[in-house]
Amino acid sequence: MKNNIRLVSFALAATVIVGSLSSCYHSKKNPGYEYAPNMYHPIAYNPDQPNAQFKNGQTAQLPVAGTAPIGFHKFAYENSLDGYAKAGAELVNPFAGDTTLALADGESLYNNFCSHCHGMQGKGDGAIIANGKFPPPPSYSTGNSSRGGAMKDLTDGKIYHTITYGVNLMGPHATQITPEERWKIVLYVHKLQNVQ
Repeated sequence: MKNNIRLVSFALAATVIVGSLSSCYHSKKNPGYEYAPNMYHPIAYNPDQPNAQFKNGQTAQLPVAGTAPIGFHKFAYENSLDGYAKAGAELVNPFAGDTTLALADGESLYNNFCSHCHGMQGKGDGAIIANGKFPPPPSYSTGNSSRGGAMKDLTDGKIYHTITYGVNLMGPHATQITPEERWKIVLYVHKLQNVQ
C-alpha cells in the first residue's frame, strides 16, 4: 500500500514538473498556447484602420448631422461679452427656491473645483495662489470683476457663464461640472459674496 502511494505521488509530481517546464518553453515555431486570444487579436476595427465597409474607406466616421453626444448640454449663450451680459440678464438659478440641500452640495463642489484658486472663503487666496506663480482672482465680496462691476453684484447668469466658459486665467469647467452642479456652485458663490 505504501509503495502504491509513493508511486502515485511520484507520478503526479513528475507530471507537474514536466508540465511546468514544457509550458515555459517557447520558440518561433511553437509560441505556446494563448490564454483568451481575442484579447490580443481584436475582431473590431481600430479607428485609424482602413475599412471597406464604408464608402470613404475609413473606420472612424463623423457623427450624423444634428446629433449630440450623450450628456451634452447646449448652452444658448455664446462665449463673448454680449453672451455674458445676456446670460446675466436672462438666466435664473433653478435651485433658488430650494437652497438647503443644493447649498450644501454647492459648498462641496466649490471646495473641490474652485477653492484651490478662489480660496475657501472666496477671497482669492487659494492654495495655488500662495506659491506666487499665479495672480489672485478678485474676492467675491470686495473685488471688482475684470468685465466691469463689483464681484458681489454678479448675477446667477454671469457666474454660470463664467464657470461654463472661464475668463482670463480661469479655464472653462463645462466638461468637468454638469449644468446642475454649476447652478449649485452659483448658490454657494452668492453666499461667499456676502462674507466680509
